Amino acid sequence: MTVISLSATDLAIAASLICLYALSSFLLRLDVASQILISAGRAFLQLMLIGFVLKAIFANANLLWISLMAFVMLITAAREAIRRQKHRFRGLWGFAFGTFSMFFVSFTITVFALITIINNEPWYSPQYAIPVLGMMLGNTMNGISLGLDRLTSTARQQRAIIENRLMLGETWNEAIHTIRRDSIHSGMIPIINAMAVAGIVSLPGMMTGQILAGNAPFEAVKYQIMIFFLISSSVGFGTILAVWTASRRLFDERQRLRLERLKS
Repeated sequence: MTVISLSATDLAIAASLICLYALSSFLLRLDVASQILISAGRAFLQLMLIGFVLKAIFANANLLWISLMAFVMLITAAREAIRRQKHRFRGLWGFAFGTFSMFFVSFTITVFALITIINNEPWYSPQYAIPVLGMMLGNTMNGISLGLDRLTSTARQQRAIIENRLMLGETWNEAIHTIRRDSIHSGMIPIINAMAVAGIVSLPGMMTGQILAGNAPFEAVKYQIMIFFLISSSVGFGTILAVWTASRRLFDERQRLRLERLKS
């Protein structure tokens, strides 16, 4: 099957749709025109840049360069996860929760998949390592961001309820349990929805990309199933770890609620 190469004109036609939407939102005063244009511009520049970077890395599959790129991906994902939270923790704590959780879970699951499932030689081949890690980090970032935002926002809203439960003799773990459970559930909603409608309502991105690249549909399906299972595990464990550690940070050593540790 021949792969159709896209020209600059093809990309310009696709970009015209973004411009048309931005113009429509401006006329309707939706206040998202500048955001969509800036985001589209960032996506274009970042993807073009990563295209050149990946070309160089693919030509020289060196573990050091792959590790460096993985580190940049991790720091960027952690930064974006913080920016999406309305009430994040002060200081390095807000950055630490997301970074540690994404690093521990996403990297562990990625390495596990590369060694035991994909089993390519070498195991850190950039053709597999970078895309798989990118999908793990991107989805885990969304889960952690949603979970932490729900945790901190709800804790501020229900401050009186939490403190009353503490005064009635409950531990910090018992007082925050319901909020923590709902926060973890919020972080899992996007991936649960994606898996629930996969193949019926939508064809997932990786599967679509492989089919467009000329791979056999059933082979693309098998890879997509694997990726879904890996992503859901990464999002689940990452959100649990981040929300659990963050919920503990909301209380001091005497089990008193400390919302001043959050930015207003």
